[in-house]
Amino acid sequence: MFKTLKENINSVFERDPAARSTLEVLLCYPGLHALYFHKISHFLWEHKLRLLARLVSQFARFITGIEIHPGAKIGKRFFIDHGMGVVIGETAEIGNDVTIYHGVTLGGTSWKKEKRHPTIEDNVVIGVGAKILGPFVVGHDSKIGANSVVVSEVPPHSTVVGIPAKTRQRDETELHDNIDLEHHRLFDPAFYEIALLKERITELEGKIGYIESVKSINKDK
Repeated sequence: MFKTLKENINSVFERDPAARSTLEVLLCYPGLHALYFHKISHFLWEHKLRLLARLVSQFARFITGIEIHPGAKIGKRFFIDHGMGVVIGETAEIGNDVTIYHGVTLGGTSWKKEKRHPTIEDNVVIGVGAKILGPFVVGHDSKIGANSVVVSEVPPHSTVVGIPAKTRQRDETELHDNIDLEHHRLFDPAFYEIALLKERITELEGKIGYIESVKSINKDK
């Protein structure tokens, strides 16, 4: 237990430059509090004490602003930064070294009692306000941009942005051995397409201008 606690505290120091001391992290980080309440509620859930598990998770929601269903499965060194408004559904699965920011939803899209929430693989970073909805996989080492709405599978090593989200595979120069939190510096497929359209419009305007100038010369003759 103490080894796991140490790992989680170290993960805070690695991913939040505002953290100054172990005591501060223990007392002032709601993401860490929510994670340990979830360990308790998940243990109760697994031992069929479902109502008690839900009561523990509701208490955690009340004091942290983070709602994690007791049935969700969470890996090692999971870090929720700030945390307010985070919702993680019952059948969500989260791998190791995942980082999410406030306002993130790992939600479901079905009323059926089946797998209906996303699976987040290792080393994924999910930006502020992102919504990941459905029973698909977000591949390892991917980044989800702030406020993106993701409704389909994400391959490993991808960058995802937009509403609805568009995916782009990251090249080798963008990959890092350690956790990469630069989730504000993401490729925007929509911006790229608009830039291509602008370039094409400029090219066509040039051709039209040339044609009109030729017509004008011929007319003068």
